[in-house]
Amino acid sequence: MTTQPARSRVPLPGISSRAWEHPADRGALVALRKLKGFDTVLKAMSGLFNERAVRLVFLGSAIRVDDRQFPTLHRLLGEVAQTLDAAELPELYVSANPVPQAMTIGMNKPFIVVTSGMVELLDDEEMRFVLGHELGHAVSGHAVYQTLLQRLIQLSGVLSSVPLGGLGVRAIMAALYEWSRKAELSADRAGLLATQDPATAFRVHMKLASGGHLDDLDATSFFAQGTEYEESDLRDSVLKLLLIENRTHPFAVVRASELRRWVDAGEYTRFLGGAYPRRDTDDAATVSEAASAAARSYGETFKQTQDALGRMVHDAAGWLGSAKMWLDETLRRDDD
Repeated sequence: MTTQPARSRVPLPGISSRAWEHPADRGALVALRKLKGFDTVLKAMSGLFNERAVRLVFLGSAIRVDDRQFPTLHRLLGEVAQTLDAAELPELYVSANPVPQAMTIGMNKPFIVVTSGMVELLDDEEMRFVLGHELGHAVSGHAVYQTLLQRLIQLSGVLSSVPLGGLGVRAIMAALYEWSRKAELSADRAGLLATQDPATAFRVHMKLASGGHLDDLDATSFFAQGTEYEESDLRDSVLKLLLIENRTHPFAVVRASELRRWVDAGEYTRFLGGAYPRRDTDDAATVSEAASAAARSYGETFKQTQDALGRMVHDAAGWLGSAKMWLDETLRRDDD
């Protein structure tokens, strides 16, 4: 991790996690809680997950970050927490793993883990984005459901052998996967609010997609990939659903495109100007509002699929029209 010159950031006192939560994230959480048997499964999984034991694993095998161990990471996390006005600073560990990864786990007292590969890959500002991303998970309460999902994944082999009892759990897993992908989009927004530099946030996704070959990359081409991915036809839309069905994270190119779309929409700039939702108004936020926002978000996604279908129907109609004209002309010549 290389050091970059420090710069000032706009503090966001009292900011609510609603500021960065993707509409479909909030909506998916509402849907998860409405799933039949979800509360029962959550309580059962809470009993199976020994949070203290997992923390002891990292305490015994990884490096706990403080002012003397990875002091730069310790400072960055403190600054991120100050910018996002986080009431509590989670523990942070560095784990020996060459694969660049970061996660927030735990049900009662979440903690953050970043791998040595991530530390090596990113500079200070890029790591600020990652720590802001993970802190966003913690403040939004994502760690509870992420922990549940990981536990269910571990048990999926056993559960799949249960003919009927496993059906409900598989439905919950599918909902958790969908929610998890949306939660990553939320956390990316938190990371951007923490670093307050869109170019840095995009650079992180470019590095994660390429393995760090930033000198060989071009931002315009990178985002052109995202546009091509999103503007695929109906057949590719179906394939994309199958490809991401069991993924906890969206693809890196997609995440960058989603984050840039949020910036372009103007909400990010308004929030930096102080017009953001605050924690003291959280109680006034209604479930129906979250569900409506989620419906609008999914509606936009469905509209893109409809557009692909419309293009396909239009092309097919054009082809059929041309074929009919050719057939009519052929038959007319035969009659002559």
